Amino acid sequence: MGKEEHAIILDFLPHGYPFDTRAMHRKTPIALALGKEHFTLLELVPKKDVTLQPGEEIYIGEGKRDKVHHIVGRIPFEKLTETAKGELEFVVKDLVEKNKDKFIDFFNKSGAISMRRHQIELLPGIGKKHMWQILEERKEKPFESFEDLKNRVKLLPDPEKAVVKRILMEIKGEDKYRLFIR
Repeated sequence: MGKEEHAIILDFLPHGYPFDTRAMHRKTPIALALGKEHFTLLELVPKKDVTLQPGEEIYIGEGKRDKVHHIVGRIPFEKLTETAKGELEFVVKDLVEKNKDKFIDFFNKSGAISMRRHQIELLPGIGKKHMWQILEERKEKPFESFEDLKNRVKLLPDPEKAVVKRILMEIKGEDKYRLFIR
C-alpha cells in the first residue's frame, strides 16, 4: 500500500494539546486528520499562520504542501481528542459515500480468510446466510451499487452502514483483521 496523499481534518488545536507537559513555553499547533485512501489516523503540524477546519481536505503527499509543514506520524485512536472522535464517523461515512465503487468492489471480489471464515462475514450484521447469498448473487452478475446489493440479497442489513461500522472498528483496533485500513 502506498502513502496517503490527502487527508481530512478531524480537529485543529491551534495551541497544541491542552494537557501536554512537553514544551510548555512554546505550544506547536497540531491537526488530527484521517487519510482518505487508507483511513490512517495522522498527527500533522500545519505551516505557520495556517488555520485548519474540521472536515477540510488537505494535501499531505510528497512535494509542495500548501497547508502542512510536516507529518508527525500515525496516532492511535485513543490519542484523538473528543472533537476528533466525534468528527470521525461523519468523515468515514462521507468517504464511503464518495468512493462507493471501491466498496462495491469489495462485495464483488472479497475472498476467504480461512477454511471457516470469509471477509464478508467480518462486516457487522452480516453472517453466514447473507454471505452465501452475496456469493451466489455475485456469480450471476457483479453488484453495481449498494442499492443493487440490497435489492438482490433478501433482508440484508444496510451494506453501506456495515462498511462504515467495519472501518470504525478497524480504526479503533477492535479486530485483528483489516479489510479497509492500513
